[in-house]
Amino acid sequence: MQTDLPSAPSIDTDPHPIAIVASRYNPEFTDGLLTGAQRELEALMPNAEIDVYRVPGAFEIPVTVEALCRRDVKQPAVVLALGVIIRGKTAHADLIAASITESLASSARAHLVPVIHEVLLVDRPEHAAERTSLDSPINRGVEAARAAASMVQLFRMLKNRA
Repeated sequence: MQTDLPSAPSIDTDPHPIAIVASRYNPEFTDGLLTGAQRELEALMPNAEIDVYRVPGAFEIPVTVEALCRRDVKQPAVVLALGVIIRGKTAHADLIAASITESLASSARAHLVPVIHEVLLVDRPEHAAERTSLDSPINRGVEAARAAASMVQLFRMLKNRA
């Protein structure tokens, strides 16, 4: 397990539309992901317009991401996908996680909108807590926000060099 987060990118004061799609399932974990992501985005991109979309479970994240990526008006500069899936005794969690991963990658490629995949698949609730607690040095919501800010900067650079 990585015990350090990537370093934070430089502060970006441009107004960017950012979407966060977060599962309501396992709220004791997903709420920490969401709060960590929001706080870090507000620090790194203080003028960003952050919209949060809560969905029932992790499986509903990809269709919501796809709908956001297809927008003609106010298409997000980046989308963060946040959720926690805990394995049980069947293959269900693995099937859901694989489907989500493929769908998020497909949306990002099809629409050229960066999608930050932070839908965690863990074996035990303790593993989720380690990665989602606001007191944790490895809060994956913070990690997602840093990746999102970096991708916004990269895509702006790519656009300016075109």
